[in-house]
Amino acid sequence: MWPASRQKSPKHFLKLIGDKSLFQINYELLRQKFKAEEIYVSTNQGQAELVKKFAPDIPQENYFLEPELRNTGPAIGFIAAKLWKYKDEPFMVVQSDILRQPEDKFLEMIDLFDAMMKKSDEKWITGAIKPPFAMMGVDYMISENGTDLSGWMISKEKGQVESYINDGKAWLHANHYCWTPKKWLESYQRFKPEWYEPLMKIAEGGDEKEIYPQIPKGRTEEWTEMSVKAGEGMMIPVPFEWWDFGTWESVFNYLGTNPSGPVDTGPPSLDPPEAGKQGSGKADVIEIDSKDNFVRMPSGKMIATIGVENLIIVDTGDAILICRKDQSGRVGEVVERLKAEGKTELL
Repeated sequence: MWPASRQKSPKHFLKLIGDKSLFQINYELLRQKFKAEEIYVSTNQGQAELVKKFAPDIPQENYFLEPELRNTGPAIGFIAAKLWKYKDEPFMVVQSDILRQPEDKFLEMIDLFDAMMKKSDEKWITGAIKPPFAMMGVDYMISENGTDLSGWMISKEKGQVESYINDGKAWLHANHYCWTPKKWLESYQRFKPEWYEPLMKIAEGGDEKEIYPQIPKGRTEEWTEMSVKAGEGMMIPVPFEWWDFGTWESVFNYLGTNPSGPVDTGPPSLDPPEAGKQGSGKADVIEIDSKDNFVRMPSGKMIATIGVENLIIVDTGDAILICRKDQSGRVGEVVERLKAEGKTELL
């Protein structure tokens, strides 16, 4: 979500959809059910101070700081390794860049996962969403009975995806992995020993700053496919609306309250909301023969659009993004170009 999301201001700390960041929304939601000391934050050193800013009551020992980014596979294993020294009870991975509505249904799902895990921890559980159509380039879980997983498919052939969807067997992965630390690491031992061995050294008190960077990078799905084939996985359809804000188009679709004009929510901010203060300043927008555009500008700045539609226009002061909504997923190409050109101040 460049240019708003940067290394020092990642998207889950920005006020993208209102007066609170996605991290704040999710943390406050969990606090309805859990004490601060029952919540653990997995992040990196660079984001730790931002977490403290928005969740100052989380104890310092509840921070699991990755010494170096190794992707999602080692990252979730790192959580399990760090929890190893505590009680071997179920933990759930809650992504902080997801919006879940209505919130009470998410809290009910946590109770359901917990009850299922206490009954039997032989299988991990995760969330699932019924796909509205055959989306390509995403992960699908295959289930014959709507609960047990029989396959894991990264969509490549549209015909194959449509076949599974028409049969009611394909589900989108909504994450929310839940298992015990012991079971998680034992499964890594079977299927990803190159992750398991260094993670167990960390679990047993080894120097994580020295050990963790040596773990091979890899996505969780490298393990998931093998784990599912071994009959270790289960899914539960999520009982709430699941919004994943991965692109500016997804923000537009969520906010999409004005089909005839721009969605203008003012500039994103990293500051917690002031008490009693609602909303942010608005940019001054004039649209002539234009529609379905998303505009986010610094407060008080004028922008006029003429004869354009379905555009994303984001101005952060030091950078401007202009693209078609359906091309907003290519913003990563801009980031890669900036890296190649050494323009680190814009990353």
